[in-house]
Amino acid sequence: MASEVRIKLLLECTECKRRNYATEKNKRNTTAKLELKKYCPWCDKHTPHKEVKV
Repeated sequence: MASEVRIKLLLECTECKRRNYATEKNKRNTTAKLELKKYCPWCDKHTPHKEVKV
């Protein structure tokens, strides 16, 4: 049974707007939008990726 506290989300590249990664976060502990620096294979470099809804 999946927890209702952990939500699934996608990470979108801020430069090319492609959704490259899927992850989860605990919405009780992390209330702000998630932003991580990840590798984008289409931009061929590390770029900031922001949380978007599934």
